[in-house]
Amino acid sequence: MKHDHPAPEKNVAEQTPSRRGFLGVAAAGIAGILLAPGVRLIEIAQAAPATGQASTGASSQVRWGMLIDSGKCASGCTDCVTACNTENGLSGGTLPTDSQWIRKIEIKEIRTGRTQSLPMMCQHCAEPPCVDVCPTGASFKRADGIVLVDKHICIGCRYCVMACPYKARSFVHEPLHDQKTDVPRGMGTVEGCTLCVHKVDRGEMPACVTACSDAGHGAILFGDLNNPESEIAKRVASYPTRQIREDLNLNTGVRYSGI
Repeated sequence: MKHDHPAPEKNVAEQTPSRRGFLGVAAAGIAGILLAPGVRLIEIAQAAPATGQASTGASSQVRWGMLIDSGKCASGCTDCVTACNTENGLSGGTLPTDSQWIRKIEIKEIRTGRTQSLPMMCQHCAEPPCVDVCPTGASFKRADGIVLVDKHICIGCRYCVMACPYKARSFVHEPLHDQKTDVPRGMGTVEGCTLCVHKVDRGEMPACVTACSDAGHGAILFGDLNNPESEIAKRVASYPTRQIREDLNLNTGVRYSGI
């Protein structure tokens, strides 16, 4: 499952502070035009990427993550995908250029021919390549490990799209209407799975986790990887788990068992 992605030119990714500031101001002006009136993009994230300091709601003592049991994830089941689309106001593929924040993929063991079905989304890396290449700081990682995009300063350059080894980011090509208040989006910006940060900050589960549980599958476990008493941390410590593209040493927040 190795993919080669072209790397952005170094001089673009390593902008000086003054250059970053200019791009940020310019991008904010563009975002103000393209976004729905009254939508406040960054407030729901409860973080301040420009200063590197997270506000209340994002603590470095927490590392939110998911553990996906491939043995319980049935081929052809798209409950998690449907829930994500509904929760975040995505079209679910009815618009050809619309984003898909979570998708089902099939992997095959070459030696045995065994196939498995897995949900694939932003892996919320501890060392996110998307953050490294972003020239404006729009791609950022919260203190609790959730990787997000600040639409106010995203200039749509799509360097993060190219840098992501999981193909987990999408570019919004079309004007958007009837957006969800908790999930603001904007034409000309990049987006991807947020782990339903608006729900997590209210003490709720991501939509895909709830849908999988309600359907009786129980294939997705969500919790604090840093808390040894949490169910997810206990399972990761007790059973073999894998990261997709472990060779990249990104320390992903999404883990898989049974692969």
